Amino acid sequence: MSESSISSDKAPEPVGPYPHARRVGNLLFLSGVGPRKRGSKEIPGVFLDANGNITAADIETQCRSVFENVRHVLEASGARWEDLVDVTVFLTNMKRDFATYNRVYKEYFPDPATQPCRTTVEVGALPTPIAIELKCVAVVSGV
Repeated sequence: MSESSISSDKAPEPVGPYPHARRVGNLLFLSGVGPRKRGSKEIPGVFLDANGNITAADIETQCRSVFENVRHVLEASGARWEDLVDVTVFLTNMKRDFATYNRVYKEYFPDPATQPCRTTVEVGALPTPIAIELKCVAVVSGV
């Protein structure tokens, strides 16, 4: 069984000692992906005061950013958006953000026949001041 670590030059740098993804056989496991911008500490949709406290957050902007970051990791891995088979969603505020997340998710996965399985959980916090993180599994064809 072949194994390889993958790093994307377009996705934000990991916040810890781990790769963007690891391929094992034809399965691709993505590390948690957030909505940060590569090469900076900028988080689209998050507004901080001088002390680093969140003053406002736009979950729709964060959702779109995290989906694009997942796409970058998939592409660096030789996979496509349609290859996703399982998505675990971590939200820091289910009550406030779930409806918006669900609406945006449906835009990115409009065809019920190819929608990945999904689990959504609320967590108390994420490693950076983000409101959403995705953990994904894909099947890479032709491996």
